[in-house]
Amino acid sequence: MTRVLVVDDSLTVRMDLKEAFDAAGFDASLASSIADARAAIANEDYALVVLDVVLPDGDGIALLAELKRRSQAPVILLSTEAEVRDRVRGLKTGANEYVGKPYDATYVVARAKELVRANARRSGAPRNTVLVIDDSATFREELKSHLALAGYDVATAQNGLEGLRVAADVRPSAIVVDGVMPDIDGATVVRRLRLDAVLRRTPCILLTASQDRAEELRALDSGADAFVRKDEEIDVILARLAAIVRNAQQGHDESGPSVLGPKKILAVDDSVTYLQELAARLAQEGYDVALARSGEEAIEVLAVQQVDGILLDVIMPGLSGYATCERIKSSPALREIPLIMLTAREDRSAMLEGMNAGADDYIAKSADFDVLCARLRAQLRRKQFEDESRRVRDRLLQSEIEAAEARAARDLAEARAVLLRDLERKNAELAAATRELEAFSYSVSHDLRAPLRAIDGFARALAEDHAEHLDHDAQRVIAIIQKNTRKMSALIDDLLDFARVARQAAKVVRVDMSELAREVSTEVIDESRAIQLDVAELPAANGDAALLRQVWTNLLSNAVKYTRTRERAVITVTGEARGDDVVYTVRDNGVGFDERYAHKLFAVFQRLHADSEFEGTGVGLALAARIVQRHGGSIHATSTLGEGATFTFTLPRDSRLKEIER
Repeated sequence: MTRVLVVDDSLTVRMDLKEAFDAAGFDASLASSIADARAAIANEDYALVVLDVVLPDGDGIALLAELKRRSQAPVILLSTEAEVRDRVRGLKTGANEYVGKPYDATYVVARAKELVRANARRSGAPRNTVLVIDDSATFREELKSHLALAGYDVATAQNGLEGLRVAADVRPSAIVVDGVMPDIDGATVVRRLRLDAVLRRTPCILLTASQDRAEELRALDSGADAFVRKDEEIDVILARLAAIVRNAQQGHDESGPSVLGPKKILAVDDSVTYLQELAARLAQEGYDVALARSGEEAIEVLAVQQVDGILLDVIMPGLSGYATCERIKSSPALREIPLIMLTAREDRSAMLEGMNAGADDYIAKSADFDVLCARLRAQLRRKQFEDESRRVRDRLLQSEIEAAEARAARDLAEARAVLLRDLERKNAELAAATRELEAFSYSVSHDLRAPLRAIDGFARALAEDHAEHLDHDAQRVIAIIQKNTRKMSALIDDLLDFARVARQAAKVVRVDMSELAREVSTEVIDESRAIQLDVAELPAANGDAALLRQVWTNLLSNAVKYTRTRERAVITVTGEARGDDVVYTVRDNGVGFDERYAHKLFAVFQRLHADSEFEGTGVGLALAARIVQRHGGSIHATSTLGEGATFTFTLPRDSRLKEIER
């Protein structure tokens, strides 16, 4: 049995959580002070600790630091939601979860199960659990006893909503659900399960006491796998259950969270009254709610707290809702979190402004809470399906990479054998493949540019010929269309350049890198800005002059662009010889980037700043990296956010030149 320690000076809280944990199958021990907790921890190992922040003999967060030094067991902090700084301090100290009081015991237990499950080693043994959802205690217990005799582990729920929560928690092998219940009917339970990426393959039997033959059709239309009347013999139910479990599709994806499981929502609003009302309503839906009273507090919470969704007021003092949304959506770590903007404004322009800021949905505060909760569930469900699709794509890509590596190794061995017999035939095939690739590149360029020109032309015609018939919003939308067609055209050009590097014949010469860097610097400098660009004497390099010019163009243009917000931009270029290599460095005092995401810089389409801040296609640095790598060198970048960036690339003095020439 999983052991849990609950540390809280309130007897009511301790007994309430003990009852909830014991009912969920945990073995809960209690402590009312830091001294009691230390004594308990000294004598027992616990799989999880629930810890109050304010205790009579000390600070709970100080005890948290001790716990993290002693054990890997997850810790859930309990405290009032009065101060955001308490939440931030606790999570920075190492808490795995922070739940505000008054808490929902169901949420605490559900999160505890998730944390324990994630922390424990998986045995890998298949589970054979059946969930019975029925409001009749008599029938529920009777069926439970028969299922237990048949060798099943059994979980039960007395209504539909409880059943959905239990299903998300235990991930059963099959579900038996009553068709008629007081809260939501069985068909609705099945439909919600089928909308959950984690649970949608779970076999379901729908039970009913009705003799209406149409009930079976309605049951199967809801997505149930089988339909059984309650007046049938128990053996019939067991036989149907065994059949659907035996024939069920394999492989529930237990790696991801269920959309029906515990979810944490960040609610941001400067109105304390509305914020408390919103939090209370969300709590009724089973959400745990973190509160922030400003955009600045929201950013602070998101730096330390993982949340599943964000509800954000538009009009706030200080950092507005629009600005907060843009900050969130520009962060690679946060941009995928579903974000719904809330406002008292109901006009179309406000909605467009919110969506342009990056919001996933936009709802008026005048809408009732049922609508808001439904829209929130839809966004959480969308995010879950996107995450599942991403995991599937990653698995497929990994399989393809492994298969490609195997094929490449086999093909290489075969190619070497063939080359010994015929060099000429392979060269001819390579030339033909190159010509086909060039033709394909031209075709893609032409086929993509033609519709782009048409879109741009029609948009320009609307703007120039019908301006007097268009309102401000329509003209702004046309401008957005034209801006994006220009961006797409630039993207096509960059992609063609990127592909061309791989097949372009390299002409290796001695390159004066000082002269080349200075020539490029005069081309990329913006004369309207105060820019100090210093190029030191650089060691010469062996390589293709045109390709190396492209490297300098991309790196220096990058430095000019990301120093745009500085009153005076400072860019320095240095170089030196190091053993068998020559090393070149471009430093700037621009906005910099978060080094945690440095690995994304040189990948195609990866950008660390939003388009609204700095334009770009996400190809330039990838192109520079490909050129440097083709020369047998390497490239990397270092930075501190807000303090500039340093890009360094290395080229070999003499080695691997033959590889380039080929």
